[in-house]
This record gives sequence, C-alpha cells and structure tokens, in this order.
Amino acid sequence: MQAKYEVVEAGLREQILAGEYKIGDKLPTETELMARYDVSRYTVRRAVGDLENEHMIYRIQGGGMYVNDWQSVKTEDQNTNRMIGILTTHIADYIFPNIISGADQIISDSGYALLLANTHNDPKRERRSLISMFDSNIAGLIIEPTQSTLKSPNADLYEKISQTGLPTVFINATYPSYEAVSVTTDDAGAILRLTNYLIDAGHERILGAFQVDDAQGVNRMNGYIKAYQQHPDIALKSNVVMYRSMDSIKEILSQIEHYLRSPVETRPTAIMCYNDQLAIQVMDLVKSLDLRIPEDVSVTGFDDYSLGRYLEPGLTTMVHEKERMGHDAASLLLNMIDKRPVESIVYEPELVERRSVKKNN
Repeated sequence: MQAKYEVVEAGLREQILAGEYKIGDKLPTETELMARYDVSRYTVRRAVGDLENEHMIYRIQGGGMYVNDWQSVKTEDQNTNRMIGILTTHIADYIFPNIISGADQIISDSGYALLLANTHNDPKRERRSLISMFDSNIAGLIIEPTQSTLKSPNADLYEKISQTGLPTVFINATYPSYEAVSVTTDDAGAILRLTNYLIDAGHERILGAFQVDDAQGVNRMNGYIKAYQQHPDIALKSNVVMYRSMDSIKEILSQIEHYLRSPVETRPTAIMCYNDQLAIQVMDLVKSLDLRIPEDVSVTGFDDYSLGRYLEPGLTTMVHEKERMGHDAASLLLNMIDKRPVESIVYEPELVERRSVKKNN
C-alpha cells in the first residue's frame, strides 16, 4: 500500500507527464492539494520535495509551485545513465525469456544494466511502466506495444518520448500513428505461405484463429485471407475465429470446438493458430474430442516455441527469431544512443515442417 505522500507525488507526476500541467504552468497550492488528496500540509510538502529533487517542479518564494523543464533534465541525465529499459507484454513465459536474453547479451556486454517491466497487454499497466521508466532516467528503451491495433490511451507519453529524443526501438509491432525504429516479422507474408502450404497439401477447409487486438494477429489474419483470395474456388470454405488478449482461453476453445463438432463433410481439416501457445491447447482439445492429429485434423502454429518439437505429433509452425530479435533490437538501440544511423529490420520466417499436418493429396 502506498504512503499518502507517495499518492500525492504519483498523482502530480502523472499529470505532468501526461501534459495536463505543461512546462511553466503553475501547480495547485499546498492548500488545494491538501483538500484534493485529504492529507496534511507535511504530506504535501514531502511529495513536492521529492518532485523538486527530481527537477520536475520548482518553487518561487511567495509565488507558488511551477512545472520545471523536466524534459531537458531527463535528456541531460540520459548522457550519463547506464540503464536500458525493456517493456514487453510478458516477461517470464512463452517466447519472452529468449527475447530478453538476446537483448541482455548485447546490453550487458556494452556496460549497461536492464530495467524490465511487463504490461500483460493492459494499457493501464503500460502507462504505469512507462512513467516508472521515465523516473529511472533510462538511456534507451525497447518496447513491445500493448494492444497495438487499438488507439493507444498512452499516446501522450509516446509523444514525450519523441520530444525528449529518448532512443527507442519497438519489437514485434509498432503503433500505427507512431513512427519508430523497429524489429518485426513479416507476419502477413509468413501466414500467406503457411496457408498456401496447407492448401497445396489438399486442405480446403482451414479454420484460422487469430488474436486481433495486436498488429501481429491482424497481419497474420490478413495473410490467411490473402491466400484464400488467391484460391477463389475454395474461399467460401474458410472460417475465422477472432479473439482479444483479454478473452479467456475457455471461450476461445469453445468457439473452435463448435467447428470441430460439425459434420465430417463440413468440419475443418486443418486449424491454423495465431501462435504455438494456442496451438498446443488446440491439440489437447482435438484429442479430447477423440479426433486424431493429423489424420482427422491438422494443426499449425507460429513462433517455433521450444515445447512444440516435443509434442506428439510435433507441431508444424513458422519460426519467430526470438533471441535474434532481442539481439538486433539491443544493437539498434545502442547505435541510436551513440548517434549512429539505424534502419528497421523485418524478418522473413522459415516454415518448420513436423508431423502435425497431413497431406491429403
């Protein structure tokens, strides 16, 4: 639980970072802050004192409190700071430890330390993490966007990042309205190839399941649709399950189960999953319905998650350059810190063929 002075301090800091109080603006008086937060004058003065020490505000004797030119201060601090922030949707599970490990190899060798945070794909958590990163005066930032297909409620903070010139590299996706250096995957092209691989193997009724509140999912779904557009004679046999990151896995699997319980002549012969994490659970679902993989239903994923090769049968998937992505993102960021020219990187994933796909032709 936060102390009362920390609540006041955090509230003022967030309003300043969000631009509600701009540089040079006069802040509420001590009396007004006491009433707003229902705290004592001592509590207000302690909160304000911390913000003064961070150079976010300054006082004029007898004239009140004002917002300092904190952006310039942060920029000066970046020149001597040896901390780099990494903000991802997750940290400890799935593919993210490999991405972070790849980045750490480069960052640590260059004499920097890591500051890690995750958002769980929640914009509110992203906001808190970004503010915390600002407060730590990081020298650079690697970010995986949160719900990257939606309008970000944190656009003001990204504008601050741009204004301060904080070196920043995005991974996996970018925000549509924010131009930035990035390390991403050709998700649409990869799924276009994977869908055509299934069609060439004799699968006409392919069910696609895609997460649509991040750019990777939408791009993968677009690749799936484009493949069927190239085969108009079977396009009507395609079906898509769309879901969001906050949807429960039980709800997602229930939608897929609906298609699997269709009559055999209309049931999908292949299921294309947004990622390996979903594919593994879909394989369990298929087996629970007494269907065989791949004899009755083929299953594919995306990311080449290490567990996929040990399943029975092994999972056919597209490669995600996990450690390489972290490595390349960190290298780009260090070049930006050193004022060297950089260009975004886009990977062309490889197809990994295992035994979860049956060739029907």
